[in-house]
Amino acid sequence: MTPLVSVIMPTYNAERYVIDSIQSVLEQTYQNWELLITDDLSTDNTVELIKEEAKKDPRIKLFIQGQNGGAGLARNNAISRAEGRFIAFLDADDLWLPEKLEKQVAFALKNDHALTFTAYQKFTTEAKLGQVIPPKSVTFKQLLGSNVIGCLTAMYDTEKLGKVYMPSIRKRQDHALWLTILQQIPMAASLQEPLALYRVDSGMSKNKFKIIVWQWRLYREVLGLNLFLSSRYFLEYLVKGYLKYKK
Repeated sequence: MTPLVSVIMPTYNAERYVIDSIQSVLEQTYQNWELLITDDLSTDNTVELIKEEAKKDPRIKLFIQGQNGGAGLARNNAISRAEGRFIAFLDADDLWLPEKLEKQVAFALKNDHALTFTAYQKFTTEAKLGQVIPPKSVTFKQLLGSNVIGCLTAMYDTEKLGKVYMPSIRKRQDHALWLTILQQIPMAASLQEPLALYRVDSGMSKNKFKIIVWQWRLYREVLGLNLFLSSRYFLEYLVKGYLKYKK
């Protein structure tokens, strides 16, 4: 049984790495996939590069946003057009190892999991960094305090969940999506093997304050938690983030 996997990729000024990311999908040992790329009005050569790849392989499909709306809306555009049973995510600067889809689809089907994720390796252009090994499973309450699901590793089953979309917020959309799904199911399950490569951006530290603000808004505005619960999980998020940074 080889169900179709819809791979969701948002792009914005991604000309430097997007071909490498596409290539990592092309090199999958599991070949029953479609790659749905939504470009968020790039001003560089991203669209032209993707068009050239799409000419070579009809499984690569490019869509252009009508206006710049951020990665979450770009992903939702692609999800709405997806035809696969499974929805998987890959950003335009990250990579998959060749057996990622094969092993993850088999894991999901064998164990009847609706939402799965895997370990991953952090890297820069110059070197490999540490591995991120997530817990074997995570519940809604556990995920509130820390997002242990790497977006580049996540995959959900539309036969069990239907199509689930990201909220219209600029940051933390992936965390919000996993929480939305976990309100419907007991837990998400992980493969402990690193099957993806997460590119560490040297400019990420500049966005930390914005991410923290959006984390608070996630609790209050998206999930609708009261002030007490929002404060409790926000403090847990800050502590776990600090401890993770110190390692």
